[in-house]
Amino acid sequence: MTEHLDKVLTIEELAAYLKISKSRLYKLAQKGEVPGQKVGKHWRFRRDIIDQWLAESTPAGKRKDKGSTWKSACGNMHRLYTEYQDVEGIFRGSFL
Repeated sequence: MTEHLDKVLTIEELAAYLKISKSRLYKLAQKGEVPGQKVGKHWRFRRDIIDQWLAESTPAGKRKDKGSTWKSACGNMHRLYTEYQDVEGIFRGSFL
């Protein structure tokens, strides 16, 4: 029976295993970024699934979308600034 219990981790046990804070783990679990499930009010995680998830995860520094997300954000900022300048020009022209 003890062998079966070792296969299921609590939030405290998994936080220690992953070496992250419990609050960070709660956020990841609620977003669905860590495989787990709620049993009543409590989160539970299967150790074998966590080990598989860790093995398959892409390291944070090597994410493919990191640059494209940044470029997209910069593009959106540029577009908004351009629109702001257009609107500002309209208002300046109407008050002169």
